[in-house]
Amino acid sequence: MPRRSGGAVHALQNAGHLDEVFLRIGGRIHYLWRAVDDEGEVLDIIVQSRRDRKAALKLLRRLLKRQGYVPDAIVTDRLRSYGAALRDLNLADRHVTGGRSNNRAEVSHQPTRQRERQRRGFRSPGSAQQFLAIHAAVYNQFNIQRHLISRRTLKTFRAEAFAGWRAVVAA
Repeated sequence: MPRRSGGAVHALQNAGHLDEVFLRIGGRIHYLWRAVDDEGEVLDIIVQSRRDRKAALKLLRRLLKRQGYVPDAIVTDRLRSYGAALRDLNLADRHVTGGRSNNRAEVSHQPTRQRERQRRGFRSPGSAQQFLAIHAAVYNQFNIQRHLISRRTLKTFRAEAFAGWRAVVAA
């Protein structure tokens, strides 16, 4: 559970942040569901046409299966679908909402929103799912928490990331 001090909510380590964003694909609205950990690494992405309990359950089950453990806290916005899905999974006691606690997931949507603003939309839900999953993997490769390390360590981490990228691209 989060500790509260002075009205602020402090997310615990091993917190999962969940959020969804609207995508317009072929004139129809779809929802991009995204799960992010407490360091900003994208854990999972699903593009769905629904925004209900069943869709939230699909994301949560897929996420829990991939991660292999239940996070200490699951941070979401106030969408009621998350609460219903977490009650179905008996994880309602780990659900955290409110304040600015979900900003981590909101920030991870920015590249997608920027693409939509520039009118380079997606042609189909399948192509959106494929592109965003690959984009998340590349982003995770190069995402380094700069504020936590020195410049020398940052250069070392970036060199390792680029070496790993070159190995993957060469294969």
